Amino acid sequence: MSVPGGLVRIGAVARKEFRHLGRDWRVLAAVLVLPIFELLLFSYAISFDVRDVPTVVVDADRTPASRAYLQAYETSTFFRVLGEASDADAADRLFDADAARVVVIVQPGFERAIAAGEKAQVGVLIDGSEPNAARIGQTYALALNQVYGQQIAAQWADRQGLDLSASGRLEPRLRTWYNPERSSSIFLTPGLMVVIIMIVTVQQTAVSLVRERDLHTQEQLLVSPLRQVELMVGKLLPWTLLAFADMLVIAGLGLTVFGVPLRGSVAVLAGASALFVFCSLGLGLLVSAVAPSMETANILALLGSFLPAFLLSGFAFPLESIPAPLQWLSCLFPARFMVSISRAVFLKGAGLAETWPDVAALAAYALVVLVASTALYARRSRR
Repeated sequence: MSVPGGLVRIGAVARKEFRHLGRDWRVLAAVLVLPIFELLLFSYAISFDVRDVPTVVVDADRTPASRAYLQAYETSTFFRVLGEASDADAADRLFDADAARVVVIVQPGFERAIAAGEKAQVGVLIDGSEPNAARIGQTYALALNQVYGQQIAAQWADRQGLDLSASGRLEPRLRTWYNPERSSSIFLTPGLMVVIIMIVTVQQTAVSLVRERDLHTQEQLLVSPLRQVELMVGKLLPWTLLAFADMLVIAGLGLTVFGVPLRGSVAVLAGASALFVFCSLGLGLLVSAVAPSMETANILALLGSFLPAFLLSGFAFPLESIPAPLQWLSCLFPARFMVSISRAVFLKGAGLAETWPDVAALAAYALVVLVASTALYARRSRR
């Protein structure tokens, strides 16, 4: 059975591209090894978990009650008490030297105020130069003081002979779904897969096509029996296969090394990943159509892949928290849809019924960007 001539020509271009990759081990390492290195680096380096915040205490009362209060900070997993300062003026020096993030000050008369049923004064100073830790530290401090205040109220009621067990109480039952340990790696890894694949696919595709112009081999390809579509498919086929290989390796590392659960439909994830790869290939073609040199292609591909994928995809920051114009701008980049699909499938057990709007957006995006980039590249090639 004879093979159609178009497939033969596509296979010839694809084999040429694989030979180029085999000769240049640096590019092959960048495509296959660098994504794994980036996944490990980002997963361990980027963390939103806040714990063991350096804390210094100032006990100006020096009574059993003040020591019992400060003991609550020492037993907390959030605060890490480094020691005790002599006075409240030390807070400025500690913050300036980055020696502490929280300073807890117990004012004189703390035990006397509690014994008299009055409000005891305590100060919790928080270094706000790191906003995330400051917000969480304020929340933890308020919760710790509220719990300690309830214990004081219960002790006072016992001394007065009051039975608080007969009074109504609110008992909240809190439960965290999808990520009970609230681990940053489980939250970040599904999005990291998208960011890394987009960077590698867009950048390598753009550089590969511009290289043909720089080496003056594009004219030879254009005068050959190859059709424009066959040339594009043959050029992009190796990068498509490598992108799928990267996706499988990164997903396997996420499942085995970082313990990311895969609760949803594998078929939906695979189909959406294929559409996302096509979207990224189309973006690479767009870059190659407008970039006059490899250096320009590298810069444009990096700016058009890394920054949008990192900042405008919901990978690191919720899209709801950014201004509305930037939310609309995020729809111009496929990572915005793929991050949503990846997290929904991995963490929430979603299928096509829950993710179809994002899948449809990726399909439409892939169709538009591939058609537009192919037309632009063909027009650039005829010049």
